[in-house]
Amino acid sequence: MAKATQFCICLPNKIGVLAKLCGVLKRAKVNIEAISVADNADCCCARLIASPTRAAKAALTKAKHHFCTQQVLTVTAPNKPGQLERIAARLAKARVNINYVYGSTGAGESGKIVLAVSNVSRAAKVV
Repeated sequence: MAKATQFCICLPNKIGVLAKLCGVLKRAKVNIEAISVADNADCCCARLIASPTRAAKAALTKAKHHFCTQQVLTVTAPNKPGQLERIAARLAKARVNINYVYGSTGAGESGKIVLAVSNVSRAAKVV
């Protein structure tokens, strides 16, 4: 597990906007390690872990994207049933709330889970 900087970027819910955002990061040689996009009728919220962080901040600022950053916890876990339950139970026992979670496993033996929690430092010690 590791602490990571998550970017939260507000975008209009229109054709091509996500492609343009990804292009901004690609041109800055920034890799998107994890992403979640939630929408409503007018706009969407893209949450992503990108590296290098400093280059991502500079690229987003230069492209005039409005964003904020947040410390989150990233966990690499085996790609098998029960892993998220195990993590969630440990956090609950330590009285750490999970605000939201997203991740990806693919076909590999492990996957990345991103957790926005009430106390990142405590969560990092528990998981």
